[in-house]
Amino acid sequence: MREEFTESESCFKQTSDKLITSTLHLAELKNKLKGKLVVTNGCFDILHVGHTRYLKEAKALGDYLLVGINSDSSVKKIKGPHRPINKAEDRAEVLNALACVDFTFIFHEESADEFLKLAKPDIYVKGGDYDRNALPERDTLDQIKAEIIFVQFVNGYSSSAIVNKVKTI
Repeated sequence: MREEFTESESCFKQTSDKLITSTLHLAELKNKLKGKLVVTNGCFDILHVGHTRYLKEAKALGDYLLVGINSDSSVKKIKGPHRPINKAEDRAEVLNALACVDFTFIFHEESADEFLKLAKPDIYVKGGDYDRNALPERDTLDQIKAEIIFVQFVNGYSSSAIVNKVKTI
């Protein structure tokens, strides 16, 4: 029984070590890595299969995957007063438990522009429900010369739909 507890403890340590907590460390990250840095961002409020498929596809495009997570206050502005369901630190821990996620960073703005300027990714990934013209961060990505790749959107999966379904139960 004690072995299982020790294994669980080490899992939490490993996942928390993947959370970048300062803008200084975020700005230094790319210089410390050997290989392509892939970045994506989102709320990731209730993790579902659409998220996991998307993140695995994003990771396959490079050597490291950094996920920017909207803070609780920015999720409220984007999704409304009853969101997020899970607080940012918990969302980061869940994402960090995935093998495909190398690092997470919680950002406080509604758009990911400042996060992207600091991270300077080689590749930026969004789901197929976006397009280049409607991408809010497009100008920033052009400025930092990040390649923009859209991965296939997984129909039928959304955190908002899950929240609405639970409300009807």
